[in-house]
Amino acid sequence: MEKFDVTVIGSGPGGYVAAIRCAQLGMKTALIEKYSTLGGTCLNVGCIPSKALLDSSEHFYNAVNHFEEHGIEIKTPKVNIKQMIERKRGVVKITCDGINFLMKKNKVTVYNGTGSFESNTKINITKNDGNVEQIESTKVIIATGSKPVSLPNIEIDKKRIITSTEALELQEIPKHLIIIGGGVIGLELGSVYARLGAKVSVVEFMDKLIPTMDAALGKELQRVLKKDLKIDFYLKHKVETVVNKGKEAIVTADNGKGEKIELKGDYVLMAVGRKPFTEGLKPEKANVKLDTRGRVEVDAHLKTTADNIFAIGDVIIGAMLAHKAEEEAVFVAEQMAGQKPHINYNLIPGVVYTWPEVAAVGLTEEQLKEKNIKYKSGSFPFKASGRARASMDTDGFVKVLADESTDEILGVHIIGPRAADMIAEAVVAMEYRASAEDIARICHAHPTFTESIKEAALDATAKRSIHM
Repeated sequence: MEKFDVTVIGSGPGGYVAAIRCAQLGMKTALIEKYSTLGGTCLNVGCIPSKALLDSSEHFYNAVNHFEEHGIEIKTPKVNIKQMIERKRGVVKITCDGINFLMKKNKVTVYNGTGSFESNTKINITKNDGNVEQIESTKVIIATGSKPVSLPNIEIDKKRIITSTEALELQEIPKHLIIIGGGVIGLELGSVYARLGAKVSVVEFMDKLIPTMDAALGKELQRVLKKDLKIDFYLKHKVETVVNKGKEAIVTADNGKGEKIELKGDYVLMAVGRKPFTEGLKPEKANVKLDTRGRVEVDAHLKTTADNIFAIGDVIIGAMLAHKAEEEAVFVAEQMAGQKPHINYNLIPGVVYTWPEVAAVGLTEEQLKEKNIKYKSGSFPFKASGRARASMDTDGFVKVLADESTDEILGVHIIGPRAADMIAEAVVAMEYRASAEDIARICHAHPTFTESIKEAALDATAKRSIHM
């Protein structure tokens, strides 16, 4: 029986990063993955392929809608959806192959099969052919991720009623794509197909989009997606039934006033969230407890109820984000090596890769009010940014929230061009407990999108924004 210092179950961003860091720290490491390719949901059917399609569809949208204004004259472009999907597959393959290379480089032993506990130190690996191999491991990291969920009594048939996995592989542009859920996944994939010419309708139970983020972001995003992509939104609507009728699917929903609406589309995308995935893991054999929502229970050190077993990523409490899983991976690996790493969960940014992009870190205005924290707010619109005008990306704004008495930055919320990249400045600032005045005093290159962060900080300190 092969023996390891640590075994990681699951090869998503949390799992493969944990394996690499453990190996870097001198541990003999194994990685178990049930699928034929490494990378988990994120690399195979999540973050990476969705960004590939978002970029491809944005190029097409700009060619149709903006090239002429830029002085670029071309024949009317057409969508080759099969080539677009093929390019996406190529991006995924290169990325996943890169993980294989990193495993070899770091001398991580990779097992293909489903990992399950026989005890807290013995792990069975069931291969696709049914054969079972057993290994022994002093420590174990559970990184088995999550999978899409549906609503009660609604069956995902993967034909007309689909998840994000199938939406990334469509071989035709939907005539009418109905999306159930106004969160990150639904809005990103809705943007892809709306840019390519599909009619898109979003049905959301809450009264706002991206409900976990600052309300102002969701309001602005809804306005822009309606204006630019003609997406229809049905907020405060409770979906009651989704029925596959062969060539179309029918969605019925209640608007909260007892009135029913009916939407007909050729595809319905269920994007109401994800749930932890522990199927086949047999955690009870290792004395690892799950909570009432199926998540692995962990303490502040991400240790499970078994002393030698840890869990990270989507399978535990917290935001289901690839970069959160990566931080937890390093955190656990370094703890195992006797180091004292830290994670500040308040400073893990959230991003929506629509256009304009949405990104945020820290507390929202709603949370500050709920906690009775006195704060001041500063904002700056991209329509006042010279760089944004040059690129024709003038929708959105930056909002900086700072403590009323100390001026410490408590939250930064951005909707606008390259928000996903710009939010890193806010994360660094808040990690070092910077004040709004600190950001306002830092020289930002001109013209850049990030000047808008400085302007919002100036507005937060004493309403002294220069360019507004």
